[in-house]
Order: sequence, then structure tokens, then C-alpha cells
Amino acid sequence: MDRQRVLQDLTEQHYTKRDVIFREGDPTEYFHIVKEGTVKCVKSTPEGKECTLKMLMPGDLFCCDAAAFEGSCHPGTAQPMGDVSILRMNKKAYFEMLRRNPEAALEVIKHLGNRLNEAQEKAKILALDRTDQRLAALLVDLATRNGVKDPQGIKLAVRLTRQDMANMVGTTTETAIRIMSRFKRDRLVSGTAARLIIRDLPRLKALASG
Repeated sequence: MDRQRVLQDLTEQHYTKRDVIFREGDPTEYFHIVKEGTVKCVKSTPEGKECTLKMLMPGDLFCCDAAAFEGSCHPGTAQPMGDVSILRMNKKAYFEMLRRNPEAALEVIKHLGNRLNEAQEKAKILALDRTDQRLAALLVDLATRNGVKDPQGIKLAVRLTRQDMANMVGTTTETAIRIMSRFKRDRLVSGTAARLIIRDLPRLKALASG
């Protein structure tokens, strides 16, 4: 790959928690890569509420890929969860890069395959019968993807609200709070939403699997 040419096509953008990277309904003009920080993708319901779809972490490529390839608009809104740095490439330059470089195209195919696996895992989580199973499966997934070793267990690098958790497992905020309180009593987790620590990953995995 012509690395220098790729770097010339990339631009770095900085956002704060008050900003929006793109909004639901905006045209898909760029591919984005999280360089630093965490981004959440949300979608508005017909009632005007926001539903958190997923968390994006350093190294994640995002742009609602299917929409970008189809030329349609963003189906969701990308919101920083704090200070973030985003690398972005114009869609036209991105497609030119793929035409020039078969290896890059293979990497994109691999990425899309990973995204399909993520979607399938999300579907499996939502198909679980019990809400505590779904929440346990979410915590296991986040710990596996971005957990950091801590003296007490595994610290989640992403800062989640109870509302985020509730949205991603398809339940109410009150139910998520009640289940998280039980997880704390059972010493599965500790801390707050801003600094959540997984105390017993094997037991969470067992709970998630039923």
C-alpha cells in the first residue's frame, strides 16, 4: 500500500462531549476511525427518545458501512462520550484506495465480516430470555473488547450510563439499575457507571450463557 498517499488522504478531527460527529439523516461523506476516546452510535425512536446502538473504541472503523457503500444517509447519530480524536477519509478517496490496493480491499472485507459477527452477537444477546442474561452478556463483551487489568479485576475503559446499558440490552433504565445493584451485591461488579470494574468475569460468562 502507498502509505504516504493514504496518510495524505486522512484528516484528524477533534470533538468534545458536546459535539456531534454526524447526525442521523446526514449524507455519508466520510469513513471514520476512532483514534482516541469512545464514541456511541444512537438512533432516535418515533417517540423522540434516543436508543444507544453500540460503542466505538480506538481502532474501530465506522460510517454505517452499508449506508456508505449504498450512497444512502446515516441511519444513526455518532456522539463522542468525552474528548475524542477521529481520523476520517473522504468516501471517494477511500474507494480509490480500495481500487488501487487489493490488500486494503481484503482488510475491508475482513472488517465487514467482523461487523456482521458483531451484529449476530448483538442479536444473540437480545434473543436471550432473561434481562440479567442480556446485561451480563453485554458486560462480558465490553470487558473482552476494551477491558483493562485492575487490582480488583477488569476495569471497563468505556464510560457507560445506566441508560446506555438499558438501551443496548432492550430494557428500562430502572430494570438495568436493579440488575446492576444485584450484580454488585453478588460481587460480580463494583464501582460506578463512570468506573465500572468486572470483579468475576467467569461467573458473568456463566450467567450470560444461562
